[in-house]
Amino acid sequence: MKRSTTQILAKLRELMLRAQVGDSCGISAYIVPSDDAHQSEYQCQHDERRSFVSGFDGSAGTAVITTETALLWTDGRYYQQAEKQLDSNWVLMRDGLSATPSIGAWLAKNLPKGSFVGVDPRLLSFRVWKPIETELSSAECQLVPIEGNLIDEVWGEDQPPQTSNKIITLKLEHSGVTIAKKWDVVRQQLKEKNADALVVSALDEIAWFLNLRGSDIDFNPVFFSYLIVTNDELLLFVDSGKLPTDFVQHQKENNVQIKVLPYASIGVEISKIVSTKESKIWIAPTSSYYLTALIPKSRRIQEVTPICVLKAIKNDVEIAGFINSHIRDGVALCQYFAWLEYQVKKGAEVDEMSGADKLESFRSTKDKYMGLSFTTISASGPNGSVIHYHPKKETNRKINDKEIYLCDSGAQYLDGTTDVTRTLHFGEPTEFQKEAYTRVLKGQLSFGSTVFPAKVKGQVLDTLARKALWDVGLDYGHGTGHGVGHFLNVHEGPMGVGIRLMPDDPGLQANMFISNEPGFYQDGEFGIRVEDIVQIVPGQVAHNFSNRGALTFKTITMCPKQTKMIKKELLSDAEVKLLNSYHQQVWDTLSPILSRDGDEFTLSWLKKEVKPI
Repeated sequence: MKRSTTQILAKLRELMLRAQVGDSCGISAYIVPSDDAHQSEYQCQHDERRSFVSGFDGSAGTAVITTETALLWTDGRYYQQAEKQLDSNWVLMRDGLSATPSIGAWLAKNLPKGSFVGVDPRLLSFRVWKPIETELSSAECQLVPIEGNLIDEVWGEDQPPQTSNKIITLKLEHSGVTIAKKWDVVRQQLKEKNADALVVSALDEIAWFLNLRGSDIDFNPVFFSYLIVTNDELLLFVDSGKLPTDFVQHQKENNVQIKVLPYASIGVEISKIVSTKESKIWIAPTSSYYLTALIPKSRRIQEVTPICVLKAIKNDVEIAGFINSHIRDGVALCQYFAWLEYQVKKGAEVDEMSGADKLESFRSTKDKYMGLSFTTISASGPNGSVIHYHPKKETNRKINDKEIYLCDSGAQYLDGTTDVTRTLHFGEPTEFQKEAYTRVLKGQLSFGSTVFPAKVKGQVLDTLARKALWDVGLDYGHGTGHGVGHFLNVHEGPMGVGIRLMPDDPGLQANMFISNEPGFYQDGEFGIRVEDIVQIVPGQVAHNFSNRGALTFKTITMCPKQTKMIKKELLSDAEVKLLNSYHQQVWDTLSPILSRDGDEFTLSWLKKEVKPI
């Protein structure tokens, strides 16, 4: 589990001593973010620098290396994983705990005055850069951009190459809206802001706006590129060799012309716009410090991009695709769980990895299937308590009738993206396991049935999912809900539901799709999570929040929740009714498909699982 980082750190510290900062030489600390140049949540292998230097391969975390110490900040989803993967060179900083200082505060306290802290400016967002810079400045230290990535120098020839895969076009039958119509909306918002240009660095925003998809990052249908939108031009910065063969026809069908420029020329073009135009330039605060610094402070509009918000509110075609893809996905999930229960009960050898492969095989038979949306979390027993666990040879456990099995999985379809978690026990769960499961389920039912004012921030709703756990002193260390892309990233902003404020959350609005996923994790023993994708729809209440508008959630995930794990006496009559009604909907939706396909085996399992309690 642990990989030695001693030699890597020694080489990095040598480079730190030689790093040029103006006329000076040497930096006292080097920050290694998880991000790539587009601040993506997930990276291709070429950009997994933090994983390379630390040995920790979770999707979130920041490494800080000084001349004497190496530290890793990561959040509650990854505490257990980090403990298992970091060697003795590293100190784990549990981000999110009140006793854990921020990166800037720790550096300010532990570095001598006059110290320089270096970072690759392309890999740190402006939003993250500024507070670190401010905290260091208060201690008479400086955060400085270092040209040329020091981790890349240490990695050398062993660093995987940058991926550059072919792009595909997404036809109107799946995208629903032409590029030209999206451009019209963005133009109007540029006009309202008195802006000449919008700089877009987020890969999912570019893919969505241009009705294109790629595969440069595993599980994420995106491609490395930048986009500048002006009133008159669409400038796409991309390796032209990746463009689809029908790119010219694609532009005609979308009533636009797209000017293609080299990927690496984005900085030059921004500088040209700055020097030739006088109005403001719109760039998200989540874009890199490197790109942002090219624009004079007085000329910047630093807000979430209009594309980000437009993308989150699905159009009619995207909504239909989401619903239909979740029905197909639900059939695959039922086929897997029916198969798995049968295999476990007859004593067959099924482990976490073979189970995940079997689930993928069921999904791969479904119409419009394009691949998985993330690595399947197939976790038995204690592995389930690692929130973002994924099975490897050294951790692979048998799925059996003595332990809880947690399966968090999803798929990419041409018409939608899925993400669903179910927790099952194929034997007899303990009383505590049943209580924990029931309290998680109570939170999920409460959250999923709530009515709330339009545009309320997601953070406001978070405690609804936690209260049943909080009542007995239990909790979970992750958010309750994240946005989901349409044949795009499985985690999508700018909205979300969690304890932490999401600074770009525009408020929850009709036809956003988010997850509903409370959980509970008993360290070293088991994990419980129940996750659905829900559509935000109009709510029916006597009053309309003073004409603000009422909203609620509609569950589109179609897969039963195991009732043998429930302590019915903990559920209210209303909660029992909600669960039974959901299971009736699952039956009404999936049973005709299973009957049509002659899948009596899965149909029999489904009938048992949706039986009213």
